[in-house]
Amino acid sequence: MTLRLDDLARLRREGRPRGITSVCSAHPLVLRAALRHGAATGATVLIEATCNQVNHQGGYTGMTPRDFAALVRRIAAEEGCPATRIVLGGDHLGPNPWRTQPAEVAMAEAERMVAAYVTAGFHKIHLDASMGCAGEPDALDDATTASRAARLARAADTAAQAVGAAMPRFVMGTEVPPPGGADHALDFVEPTAPEAARRTIAVHRAVFAREGLSDAFGRVLGFVVQPGVEFGNHNVIRYDRSRAQALARILDDEPGLVFEAHSTDYQGSGPLSDLVCDGFPILKVGPELTFVLREALYALDLIASDLLPGYGDRPLIAIMERIMREAPAHWQRHYPGDPAEQHVLRHYSLSDRIRYYWPEPAAAQAVGTLLAALHGQRVPLPLIWQHMPAAEPFADRPLDPSALLVWRVGRSLDAYHAACNPEPGKG
Repeated sequence: MTLRLDDLARLRREGRPRGITSVCSAHPLVLRAALRHGAATGATVLIEATCNQVNHQGGYTGMTPRDFAALVRRIAAEEGCPATRIVLGGDHLGPNPWRTQPAEVAMAEAERMVAAYVTAGFHKIHLDASMGCAGEPDALDDATTASRAARLARAADTAAQAVGAAMPRFVMGTEVPPPGGADHALDFVEPTAPEAARRTIAVHRAVFAREGLSDAFGRVLGFVVQPGVEFGNHNVIRYDRSRAQALARILDDEPGLVFEAHSTDYQGSGPLSDLVCDGFPILKVGPELTFVLREALYALDLIASDLLPGYGDRPLIAIMERIMREAPAHWQRHYPGDPAEQHVLRHYSLSDRIRYYWPEPAAAQAVGTLLAALHGQRVPLPLIWQHMPAAEPFADRPLDPSALLVWRVGRSLDAYHAACNPEPGKG
């Protein structure tokens, strides 16, 4: 059943919690997997782009919000996923891409970015103005953050009114794990202190009222908090609901709100289901989906190396290694250790910073060569068992490698779908 964002708080109050998976990726195969999954299950397909990834200046993907929306809609049409099931969201929309500049300059760009998102049809807007700009502290106080969020909300509403779009739904708050995961092994992540969450909500409500934006605050779906989940380069901290109950009880006093959980990658269906039942029904996932995509690509690279004379010895991983070493900006400060440890992290870290390199022309060409080489080939079952055992249904028949890649991403989405639709009475 297609679920609306506005339904989440009501269903929690009624004791029938449901969730929505937020797919945070710009990779076309991940988008295809999400939209194919939505077409098959009837679930809402929430796809979000981040401020650095997609913005009015192009972002690191080279796409504006309008470009990204067009890409999603084109793939949706190809997959038979109705537009009514798709919700586009903007994640961490604020001054972050321009934070090295003075605050007024950065905020002016952030306003233009938010307007571009809303004008392009993005409906779920996460406003994040918590980071300091030039000459400011790294993290700002609640009052300054809320004031800047209100400014961005006004820009979003003005843009929606100008084009006759539905008024946007907002998510506020910024107490989230480091983008893309932590850089070190973790033993424990402390959930947001309940009093800190209460204060953040109260300050935002008061500031929006002062700015004449109470209507906009009435369209706030929820706040981002830290429920105690995270992943590093090497390990995952899974949700422990016993540690988050005091935080979750805040929602009893805020019946119109839910919490949004970032970095839920690699949690598995059990912890994800607990998050949904405890009031964290918006589950953000990104690196896990590109990690399993990379996992499948490397498995196909091994299969082709073993199966096809002349293909070569794992050329895909060799090309990705060369690309990453030649342009280390996306991984170098995140991957500590000696050269051997860094080599492993470049390819297999859970933070999956290799995802930044797939759009590179040499990488796209290598993937294309791999998929073309295997297309229509019959892969013997023992070879599938050796390199990708779960893909047994693809053995001994003409292979469509792109379909296999989408299937692999879809298996991760299955766990999220199950968690977002818990059994009656759970919780």
